[in-house]
Amino acid sequence: MVDVPQLVEQARQGRPRAVARLISLVEGAAPELREVMATLAPLTGGAYVVGLTGSPGVGKSTTTSALVTAYRKVGKRVGVLAVDPSSPFSGGALLGDRVRMSEHASDPGVYIRSMATRGHLGGLAWAAPQAIRVLDAAGCEVILVETVGVGQSEVEIASQADTSVVLLAPGMGDGIQAAKAGILEIGDVYVVNKADRDGADATARELNHMLGLGESRAPGDWRPPIVKTVAARGEGIDEVVEALEKHRAWMEEGGVLARRRLARAAREVETIAVTALRSRIGDLSGDRHLDALAERIVAGDTDPYRAADELVEGLTNGA
Repeated sequence: MVDVPQLVEQARQGRPRAVARLISLVEGAAPELREVMATLAPLTGGAYVVGLTGSPGVGKSTTTSALVTAYRKVGKRVGVLAVDPSSPFSGGALLGDRVRMSEHASDPGVYIRSMATRGHLGGLAWAAPQAIRVLDAAGCEVILVETVGVGQSEVEIASQADTSVVLLAPGMGDGIQAAKAGILEIGDVYVVNKADRDGADATARELNHMLGLGESRAPGDWRPPIVKTVAARGEGIDEVVEALEKHRAWMEEGGVLARRRLARAAREVETIAVTALRSRIGDLSGDRHLDALAERIVAGDTDPYRAADELVEGLTNGA
């Protein structure tokens, strides 16, 4: 039996094992999950959530590690959620980000957790929103969420972070790819990493050009800055932190931060509700009612939409 209040209190005291246990309850959708979320609810809302995304190989983990170092220098407690892709064969994940950030492992002011996507698309693990709540309640002032290497549509981080950072690198075809992708629409801050390589200036210019195409910003709107870094040497990281803090201040001043968090909460509720309904529909597999609807469709007595309406009505009425 899990003593949730005690576990939450220990997490508030900064005990890593308690934080790990809470996130494990979240990932495993444990029976205690509802109690955990209810207990955490009044303790959240203080953390600044920064999402880092980009193609594989642009240096997301190195940049994340460098940002941890920068925030720790000013005394902030930092939480890191590093999402790794799951194997389609074993269902496991390499969790290599944990290895790459090992320099922070002994720092009590840093909590690093690797999470597997477990088949969830969008570049994030399905349990990420609840895991963010755990780190928030545990006293992390800044939470860095590093996604898996994204493609053209895996841009879910924009709906989970206060500020989204998109990383690119020269010589990787990122400019052309990003033009097709949705990632040019989600970034609040753009980082051209590995800026010591040939082509870094050209990549930054091309990115700046693309951001200007079709731009229709009103006076006072946020213009995403482009920062060049060499994260492996810590170069340009202070400028990234400065850009993040400017974006945060702009959001707070204009009420954007509150609106983003409101939308995020609404999406979270919607996701939980849809998941619950999907689970109830799954329980109907082999159920006589569902079988009867299927037989009527095959016989031509009804159509799939009417059958679906009838099924939903039965579910919502508790049938």
